[in-house]
Amino acid sequence: MTMATATRKKAPSKAKTAKKTTATAKVPAKKKKKEAMKDLSLTYNQFKEFEGQRYTGMKIGKSHKWYYDKGEWHETKITPDLWELSYAVTKRRAGKAPKGSGVTVGTAYHWYILAHQNVRKLNEDDYTTSMTGLKLKLAHKRADTDKWSVSAKTQRKHLVAFLQELIAQLEKEPIPIDFEYNGKQYKGEAIPITQTCLDGVCTKLDVILNDEQVGIIRYLKSGWKIDTHPDKKFVKAVGQEILHWYNK
Repeated sequence: MTMATATRKKAPSKAKTAKKTTATAKVPAKKKKKEAMKDLSLTYNQFKEFEGQRYTGMKIGKSHKWYYDKGEWHETKITPDLWELSYAVTKRRAGKAPKGSGVTVGTAYHWYILAHQNVRKLNEDDYTTSMTGLKLKLAHKRADTDKWSVSAKTQRKHLVAFLQELIAQLEKEPIPIDFEYNGKQYKGEAIPITQTCLDGVCTKLDVILNDEQVGIIRYLKSGWKIDTHPDKKFVKAVGQEILHWYNK
């Protein structure tokens, strides 16, 4: 059926329309909201699949935004380039979580974080600091038990496998980037994050330009985005370099 044919279809009578509207109005708004919340809870907790792996919780591709309270960062120098660090803080959700969409209060997680920390000194006592990277869930513990989802030995195996994959990723030839923006030349590379690759094309890449880590660029339906970079035109220029390389 063409668009023109669809337009010429006979419109429903006013009586039928009124009847349909009345029937819809009979469902109380409170009940509708309750049913929506129930569906959201079921969606969150139901099993999903990603590349053959079953999981529950947030759907792949969705994101969180958090605010961190004033925290305590402690670091001790071990070698000329290696430091041991600890960090403790309360993080708070930007906005409110829909009821039934999250895990039970008391649930615990063990994450392993690999990140770039970019720091610039402002004065004798202050530095800017930003971090971009990856975090890997090694285990979780439900609120109603003292037992973790996997043993420490299994957690270590998963971490070793992830680090080996990361090393292989870093050893591969990166995507070269070379372009001019606002009168300045930018030259560097984009390292594909292999977990986001399909048929050799990756939607997330770690970008380094002029020997400085810029951030992780990701491809969305709306275009390219780097969370730590507000200049959309600059990010688009980086993305175009990546697309050009893939289209060769």
